[in-house]
Amino acid sequence: MKIKKHCKELETAQGIVIVHPNWWGQPPAILKGWIDGMIRAGIAYKFVEGDQGEGVPVGLLNATQAVVFNTSDTLREREMKVFGDPLETLWKNCIFGLCGVEAFHRKNYGVMVTSIIDEREIGWRVLEQPSTHYFRSGNLYRKGTINYI
Repeated sequence: MKIKKHCKELETAQGIVIVHPNWWGQPPAILKGWIDGMIRAGIAYKFVEGDQGEGVPVGLLNATQAVVFNTSDTLREREMKVFGDPLETLWKNCIFGLCGVEAFHRKNYGVMVTSIIDEREIGWRVLEQPSTHYFRSGNLYRKGTINYI
């Protein structure tokens, strides 16, 4: 029952906000499980009639924008040079692009291991009000460590 509720909220949200740490270039396993359960055919995308999944999907999400906030312990320069920013590829191309969300923003906060509490508190205050920075409407779907719906 809870999954149906989350699916309906995700389908109708005008914006999506996700907050998570960068764990080995991926979201944590619990968030990956959420992605697998929520970002699925019939909810977030569909294939055109006659297509058996080999074609290009059609996005079904109502959201016009998605924002992902990450924390990490890797310098941005090293991330780009060594790893090529796998989280940007995952969220922008593999998930939100596939689901029809055209505007995507991602902000990385780090290096967390060497940050001081004041720096972290400033970052969390920004996260508490993403609608004032990225969205005009308050109809957001939030997933992560800030708000669970």
